[in-house]
Amino acid sequence: MALHNRVSAAELKVRLANETFKRVTVSFYQYAKIPDPKAFRDQLYESLFQLGTFGRIYVAHEGINAQVSVPEHHFEAFKQQLYAIDFLSGIRLNIAVDDDGKSFFVLKIKVREKIVADGITDPTFDMANRGRYVDAVTFNKLTEDPDTVIVDMRNHYEYEVGHFEGAIEVPSDTFRDQLPMAVDMLADQKDKNIIMYCTGGIRCEKASAYMLHNGFKNVFHLEGGIIEYTNKARQQGLPIKFKGKNFVFDDRLGERISDDIISHCHQCGEPCDSHTNCLNDGCHLLFIQCESCAKKYDGCCSEACQTTHALPPEQQAELRKGVEKGLMFNKSRRRKIE
Repeated sequence: MALHNRVSAAELKVRLANETFKRVTVSFYQYAKIPDPKAFRDQLYESLFQLGTFGRIYVAHEGINAQVSVPEHHFEAFKQQLYAIDFLSGIRLNIAVDDDGKSFFVLKIKVREKIVADGITDPTFDMANRGRYVDAVTFNKLTEDPDTVIVDMRNHYEYEVGHFEGAIEVPSDTFRDQLPMAVDMLADQKDKNIIMYCTGGIRCEKASAYMLHNGFKNVFHLEGGIIEYTNKARQQGLPIKFKGKNFVFDDRLGERISDDIISHCHQCGEPCDSHTNCLNDGCHLLFIQCESCAKKYDGCCSEACQTTHALPPEQQAELRKGVEKGLMFNKSRRRKIE
């Protein structure tokens, strides 16, 4: 069988829309030593493809990072296939909090240098020396302690729509920049309890190891990230200290955790936390847009993109040649580029 997709995106989306069964969106990761990532990737693709799995998976010498959509009737078989792999045996699977079954429409498994781009070059850095896990109960308890610092290890556009009460944003656009920045920001708080968190746990786990590597002592990371915390807190009837929406890296673009709207439309400033991608094919940039502005600008991020989007496809293609993307909005802290 072919070990990559050969069907057009348009056809795959039609097939997804016509499915009559439910899907489960799930994420997982594991730091582990994979001697031959390419061979592992091909074996994994073949087994998951046969189960109708969609999603995005990165494989590297340091482990695996996966976000997938699995047919509900194949979910147990999916689990058993994973558990049959030594370093994935019994692995925690983060089930999506707010799932419409349309998170992915194709299976992509890529070999990368690292499963999380971290910029770390120090050969003495060791992921085996990482912070202590905290579950939902312990997290809530620690956050009541004035000697606890909660650190969000996600990007700005994730923090913007939702975060834990009192969490510190590390104001950078990439994880590789956040790591040294977090060390600098917390340099005078090394004796406090430092809790790192992220979406599903993969970034904050590496961040906790990096903090320990740089002399911090009481470092924790939230087990399973926001997703696992929310599921466990709901199951156990705990107060949920996350406000807003949890940004996710699939077609849903977010999971509703609480009813709080803590961000604003990037065009009119009204309360809104709905991310979208500009419909201009020469832009496609991620930004927050309310329903009113979506109608006003035809799903585009600016009048310029709206005008371009209305042109015939051939004319749009000509205009895209040699034009740098990012003229209006981007995913960084910069709001609007004049």
